[in-house]
Amino acid sequence: MSTSSLEKEDLQTGGKKKWSVKRVAIVAVFIALSAVGAMIKIPSPIGSIGLDSCPGYFCAIAFGGVEGALVIAIGHLLSAAVVGFPLTIPIHLGIAVTMALWALILRFISKKVKFGLVIGVVVATLLNTFATGLLLLPVGGWALYVANIPSLLIASAVNTILAAIAYKAVKGSKLLAE
Repeated sequence: MSTSSLEKEDLQTGGKKKWSVKRVAIVAVFIALSAVGAMIKIPSPIGSIGLDSCPGYFCAIAFGGVEGALVIAIGHLLSAAVVGFPLTIPIHLGIAVTMALWALILRFISKKVKFGLVIGVVVATLLNTFATGLLLLPVGGWALYVANIPSLLIASAVNTILAAIAYKAVKGSKLLAE
């Protein structure tokens, strides 16, 4: 099993990651990829569902939970901003926080559990679909929640599966190693 340079850096500093130029650059590149994904929308009643979280999930698996959480949260805010924050800024901030949590959970499961990447993809997809979807209740009640489930499920599955496939494709390569 190969260890990424950021994980090696973490081990060398006793668990305290430094925000090196390389680490900041990686996060910035993945935020830019999230911005591109934010423009690719999955049809839904609210319009902010897109391919913005794939880079965040990839980053969480490949480089670390904090990096992935940051990328995915900013990615969601960019996706919501593109369509004018249809659920209000506070609700979109809540969605960004929950998505960051799902990226951390994906990272944890993928690194600590047997068949973790597959299990992590399923768990993150279901949490993002059904738990994050609950944040729609104050705006549109159960009708909006239920109406968004198909779009959320498709988008969540596509984002997490693409991230897992991309990770498997570069795992062990020089792209993730120092």
